[in-house]
Amino acid sequence: MNNETKILAIAHKTIEIETQAVQQLKHLIDVDFFSATELILNASGRLVVTGIGKSALIARKLVATFNSTGTPALFMHASDAIHGDFGMVQPNDIILCLSKSGETVELRTLLPMIKNLGAKLIAMTSRKDSFLGSRADLLLHTPIESEADPDNLVPTTSTTVQLVMGDALAMCLLGLRGFNKDDFAKVHPGGTLGKRLHLRVRDLVTRNEKPIVFPSTLIPKVIFEISSKRLGATAVVNEQEQLLGIITDGDIRRMLSNYTDFSVLLAKQVMTTNPRYVGPQQLAREALDLMRDNSITQLPVVEGHKYLGMIHLHDLLREGIG
Repeated sequence: MNNETKILAIAHKTIEIETQAVQQLKHLIDVDFFSATELILNASGRLVVTGIGKSALIARKLVATFNSTGTPALFMHASDAIHGDFGMVQPNDIILCLSKSGETVELRTLLPMIKNLGAKLIAMTSRKDSFLGSRADLLLHTPIESEADPDNLVPTTSTTVQLVMGDALAMCLLGLRGFNKDDFAKVHPGGTLGKRLHLRVRDLVTRNEKPIVFPSTLIPKVIFEISSKRLGATAVVNEQEQLLGIITDGDIRRMLSNYTDFSVLLAKQVMTTNPRYVGPQQLAREALDLMRDNSITQLPVVEGHKYLGMIHLHDLLREGIG
């Protein structure tokens, strides 16, 4: 067997094992899952997610997911908890503890501390009869037949099902809270995702120059305005700066093919009337969608019929909106 064949076989087998384990979770959404969701939803305290080893890494990721979808959460490493970090936990908090075996030394020390404090404990483990599973107030059962490696030693399938079960819990909470894209934007202001959710046309239009001509402007001056403002177009406005039309590079090229002498042509003879435009309050991604749908590269920005400026496709791509 050559390396390519071996790689393909191992990769397929890994995906198959983990997929089967994840599919099994659908049949394990039971009364304890319902109760756990309601308990977290109605809690007056916070959700504290803990684990040891690879489960701790999954716990940390789940904390990020909970926090970003409307459920306040803290990460507490089980090992650090028994050396002082347990001080972050309050009686009205809820502890979500992840462990494949549910039998680690750290958990045997931590669980009595949780019980003595009076905090509620939700276990996520593959073994119902484990130290963790048998002592939890609620159990999210995540059984597996085997890990993905040949010796059934490497945390692979077990961490995958923990992640999926945790995501299912987070999404249920999101749905019950009515957490929507506006809420999401408030906690994701940075990065490409944040920009797609909150960056507006008004944030971009002020960065560009404002190409502008009047209906009576001669075409040579129109060409100079388009070229000097470097947006590939200019707006045509009246004396009140209300948008009447637009002249683009494409309009100029079509004009050159139709006229030998354009020196006496006026902007109103070349402009496209009733052009598409956007308002300053619209999301930048909506402007991008409008450009793509209409195969155009720039849009005038208009508020109350008054022309404010121009945005270009490059402005949006530069921000990572595309």
